Amino acid sequence: MCLGIALHSEYNVPDEVKKAGFQICPDELGSIVEGHDVKKLKVHGGVNGIADKLSTSTTNGLTATEESLNHRQNIYGVNKFTESQVRSFWVFVWEALQDMTLIILAVCACISLFVGIATEGWPKGAHDGLGIVASILLVVFVTATSDYRQSLQFKDLDKEKKKISVQVTRDGFRQKISIYDLLPGDLAHLAIGDQVPADGLFMSGFSLLINESSLTGESEPVNVNADNPFLLSGTKVQDGSCKMLVTTVGMRSQWGKLMATLSEGGDDETPLQVKLNGVATIIGKIGLVFAVVTFAVLAEGLIKHKFQEGSYLSWSADDALELLEYFAVGVTIVVVAVPEGLPLAVTLSLAFAMKKMMNDRALVRHLAACETMGSATSICSDKTGTLTTNHMTLVKACICGNINEVNNHEEIKDVCSQVPDVALKVLLQSIFYNTGGEVVINQAGKLEILGTPTETALLEFGLLLGGDFQVARQETKIVKVEPFNSEKKRMGVVLQLPGGGYRAHCKGASEIILAACDKVLDSAVDFFSYYLSNLLTYQVMARSSPMDKHTLVKHLRTMFNEVVAVTGDGTNDAPALHEADIGLAMGIAGTEVVSLIMQVFNEISCREMEKIDVFHGILENYVFTAVITCTIIFQFIIVQFLGDFANTTPLTLYQWFACVFIGFLGMPISAAIKMVPVGCK
Repeated sequence: MCLGIALHSEYNVPDEVKKAGFQICPDELGSIVEGHDVKKLKVHGGVNGIADKLSTSTTNGLTATEESLNHRQNIYGVNKFTESQVRSFWVFVWEALQDMTLIILAVCACISLFVGIATEGWPKGAHDGLGIVASILLVVFVTATSDYRQSLQFKDLDKEKKKISVQVTRDGFRQKISIYDLLPGDLAHLAIGDQVPADGLFMSGFSLLINESSLTGESEPVNVNADNPFLLSGTKVQDGSCKMLVTTVGMRSQWGKLMATLSEGGDDETPLQVKLNGVATIIGKIGLVFAVVTFAVLAEGLIKHKFQEGSYLSWSADDALELLEYFAVGVTIVVVAVPEGLPLAVTLSLAFAMKKMMNDRALVRHLAACETMGSATSICSDKTGTLTTNHMTLVKACICGNINEVNNHEEIKDVCSQVPDVALKVLLQSIFYNTGGEVVINQAGKLEILGTPTETALLEFGLLLGGDFQVARQETKIVKVEPFNSEKKRMGVVLQLPGGGYRAHCKGASEIILAACDKVLDSAVDFFSYYLSNLLTYQVMARSSPMDKHTLVKHLRTMFNEVVAVTGDGTNDAPALHEADIGLAMGIAGTEVVSLIMQVFNEISCREMEKIDVFHGILENYVFTAVITCTIIFQFIIVQFLGDFANTTPLTLYQWFACVFIGFLGMPISAAIKMVPVGCK
């Protein structure tokens, strides 16, 4: 009692909260729910005390007047997450311009335009510079257009997924509102399959099990009741139903804080970009050295000639133009040394890869993600929902003394033929009545099984045996139900049979059920021999928190210089997906936060990354090679045979030597591309 008084005296309600008519601030509410602080909850009078301090009725809910709702929003915020601003097309253009090769070419284009116009005049002197500018713009707009179109598709996809309604009690009436209109103090009603829309406290309910695997990675459901009343946003109701008091919404909720961590950091260069930028820089430096040497030699010849004539102190306009021509030669060497066609070849290959992946039902957020997938040297994969589907199925059944495999429809038909009709009816009765799950018809008109993975597997087996859940539930009256809980590890149901008498069905953990039996069939099986023999094949980090996964990926990238690919499906995988070089999210069991930060959204298939050989496309880009080859052939024909018509002259021996030498400078690029996978090392 004294402890409660001491704690209560330490908490002071902020003035702005008092003026709005409330007795508890949002930070205090967040600390109670997020920290699962039972002591602090008791100090505030429990769940009912929190409801009183939020000025809400535990039976009628909020008073939904516009003025009161506005006051509540001003103090506690709205149930929306801070979203990144929609980037315009020109932002993608600016990002595409950051390529090192394009930057070098842009500098050379400016110099070429200035020198060309100064020496040869307009427009003849601007041909080379404008040609370089055109190639730069082509690469930039192809890349920017691809990324911008994908961003719009992701925006539309995200908008559709966020159209969620929540059932609440306001002004004494049960009604549906948008999840964005939910406020602290609302009484939200949750049933099997619903996602918890905000942080809150359990008020009343029946056999409530919460699946927190999307937030914590733990597949074991959490039993939420009056003793453990804490509900976290982003989790899912796996069994039971409840009425919850909303306490924290938006960015103050557990999910909101996790979303906030995703805004940190920026885009890193992909491994291929790093290597190509390095090659372009080296080639640029080599070309610059030769350009400086060439300019120095030519300028030295002019100065020497001026000394011999004795006119080294008198410089005319013709001498200045001659120096500019020498400078133009140097710039030309730098321009031809930098492979201006390479960025276009890379961009086209990545664009074709993106189109191929979209045909395979994979939505790519960033064009460069196609390349990074082929560069991965370490793959970190989540288990629950990724390697496993987080969905159980029945594979073996012992019925009437017969042990049968039940992996497909043919085997299930064999079971039905072996089991007498009376026994099959009792089995279906046990499956459909002694369960906490439910078979419903969803909005699409299809059967949907709701419940824990175990209950779902049993109900699915019952349906495959030919049973009808709705019909079976109407045939017999339920007398008593003993719900399952983690302490008893069993559940049971007593039925009143139509012909008189009663029948009890029981199921649960093997050690509990077998201990209650007089006689059992014993058959020892070594379940773990296979797993133990293969344990050292994998490196497993068990029961890891979201930040543990984030730390692992971060250290793999920084300390070991690995190119890391992360696969995941839940909110708990979001920090690791954000930190990784490439994030692949599986849309089958995923949550919204994963598709927000991943580079590739995998809806159904396309997990076979080896099919997308981007590097092969870059190395053997037949379209690009054909265009270049045709250009060279036409240039050769024009120079050699149509010189008078086109006003051209054949290349001299010196010019041929320069072309061959510059060709050798491009060989390191092809060598770099052939290094597959292209890791950071």
